[in-house]
Amino acid sequence: MRTFGIEEEFIFLKPSTLQPANVGDEVHAELLGRSPVSRFVSHEFLASQIERSTPVFDRFEQASADLLAFRSRLARAAVSRGVLAAGVGAPFQTEGWPEVTDVERYHTVETEFRGLVPDHLINGLHVHVGIPSRDAGVQALNRVRVWLPTLLALAVNSPFWHGADTGFSSWRSVHMRRWSTIGCPPVFTDAADYDRRIRRLVGVGGTYDLRTIWWNARLAEDHPTVEIRVCDAQLDAPSTLLLAALTRAVITTALRDGETDVAPIDIAPELLDAGLWHAAREGMESTLLNPVSGTLEGASAVIEALLRYAGDAIDEGGNRDRIVGLLARTRRLGTGAERQRAAMRNGGQPALAALLTQALTAHD
Repeated sequence: MRTFGIEEEFIFLKPSTLQPANVGDEVHAELLGRSPVSRFVSHEFLASQIERSTPVFDRFEQASADLLAFRSRLARAAVSRGVLAAGVGAPFQTEGWPEVTDVERYHTVETEFRGLVPDHLINGLHVHVGIPSRDAGVQALNRVRVWLPTLLALAVNSPFWHGADTGFSSWRSVHMRRWSTIGCPPVFTDAADYDRRIRRLVGVGGTYDLRTIWWNARLAEDHPTVEIRVCDAQLDAPSTLLLAALTRAVITTALRDGETDVAPIDIAPELLDAGLWHAAREGMESTLLNPVSGTLEGASAVIEALLRYAGDAIDEGGNRDRIVGLLARTRRLGTGAERQRAAMRNGGQPALAALLTQALTAHD
């Protein structure tokens, strides 16, 4: 069983307007080091954000308990400041140039990316899965990249921008497409090829160091992991857990295929990129690109294709029932984008605020 870890980004919002609230520094100071579940809390790009990295897990029961414990502490810290903490890919409402966290690195990002900064009120979910070597990791990247649109479709959770429905289920993904390195990574020969090519990117555009290479899947530079970055931040812990479970299963399968020289699924890069855009718009409500057939099929059929691909890894550790149950929950409740839209239809902005508040600490 591969070890895994999760990074979750949260944004603080004013309950009455659902605009960002710049309390990230205060909450960071309160949470940091106060309890085991508050370890690895860090600042994020904006003063209205916070990021939390989990410990390394090998069982999903550990992850479930940990995610819920931290979200409960985060909710209490937010309430004490008269704001709400939300797991969303983008806030409902924004206003003006956002306040950037007063850290040198973030000011460098602000300088490099200029007019993109006001649209960078975005929050992601990143899943790390342990790898035995960078060469093995590159072979996994070559195989997992084709499933990134499928994972995004399950993870869509940012339908609103400036108080209006964008018509996209992941508007965060649309914002990210404008940065200097984004989307599905290219195919690499081996780790030496990967390292040579990423170093050539440094200094080009806003890519001022290796950490600003923002492909939706990459090798982590500080940890022996493959990092999947395609997902929007999630409303609740069960949704995060589902995406982590599927990500670990897909990467585990990709690593095994690399060990046995099973050829990666061959798909044209322009088709894969278009499939990612399509998933950002449609989520689970229509069709998705099936990387196996290279055609658009019903979203449920493409999820079944992913389950077949990663079936052996899903079965390990007795996790199949949990994953199937979490998928059924998503089908019943809808993706984050569907749930946000339903709240707006049924009760407007107050109902959306209630959803964000209640979902933060929702159990499986």
